[in-house]
Amino acid sequence: MLLQTQRLNLRHFLLTDSAFVLRLLNEPSFLKFIGDRKVRTNDDARVYIANRFIASYEKNGYGLYMVEDKQGTPIGMCGLVKRDPVEDPDVGFAFVPEAWLKGLGYEAANAVMDYARHTLKLKRVLGITVPDNVASIKTLEKLGLKYLRADVTKDTNEAIRIYEIIM
Repeated sequence: MLLQTQRLNLRHFLLTDSAFVLRLLNEPSFLKFIGDRKVRTNDDARVYIANRFIASYEKNGYGLYMVEDKQGTPIGMCGLVKRDPVEDPDVGFAFVPEAWLKGLGYEAANAVMDYARHTLKLKRVLGITVPDNVASIKTLEKLGLKYLRADVTKDTNEAIRIYEIIM
């Protein structure tokens, strides 16, 4: 277990988490607010886990983590994402609908931000979201991130809002 909160456990993703990753990445909310990762099968999900999550742990020393409730039920992911060529990572999170509106996203992200500050000793963390993702914007602001600027994604030219916090 990497991180624990009152209601949650956060751990590294494993290849055996493919069924949950397949489900989460194809949730309508994920597709709308984060984007289509083209993960359609358990095999696709295992490749995604290896190439995105596990590769980030090895390369950066951090990444996105599996979020489980205290009973061990997967409910989402939360962690830090390093996007080249940006120097600072951004905090990211996504949860299945049955975990919404319970403060779990904030609880997980707050634990990740404490980890970033105290263990990883990061100096700055970003937050990136699309302008109409009101729930994520509220979570970023509750975490203490401040609006920095509007921008567009490099690949799809989609409007995004960038937030930051100096640790």
